Amino acid sequence: MSVQTITANHGFGIGELCRRGGVAVANIRYYEEIGILPKAGRSSGGQRNYGEDDLKRLAFVKNCRTLGFPLDQVRALVHLANAQNRTCNEARDLALRQLDLVRQKRDELALLEVELRQQVADCNATCLNGPAPCCTILKSLSDTIKGATANR
Repeated sequence: MSVQTITANHGFGIGELCRRGGVAVANIRYYEEIGILPKAGRSSGGQRNYGEDDLKRLAFVKNCRTLGFPLDQVRALVHLANAQNRTCNEARDLALRQLDLVRQKRDELALLEVELRQQVADCNATCLNGPAPCCTILKSLSDTIKGATANR
């Protein structure tokens, strides 16, 4: 996956890479800028030119992002994928850390679900079809904001 000049007959442009990879041009440029994707080769006309290796690397990056890995960990995983002298333990450790974060977020979302379910139940029981300013949900949201401001 080294940087090289590729003729137009052997590669494709950034728009085609975007289409095939399912990402925006800005993402590709940013990934190149921060070293997650290698700098693109250039056609004789100076346009970026990509090959199948670039598409595979982009798919790898996109899959990492889909699993929620932050960019610094994506970069580490990209480097590990090309490091013959390192073990898969490092990739496993990164995945375990990400799994812990996912579980923590799941638990936080479960608490949010309980709170929202209670707010909907309170509204159904006390103020449904009443005037909006009297809604228990809106009052609860207002109280939460006041409480958050008071804690600053």
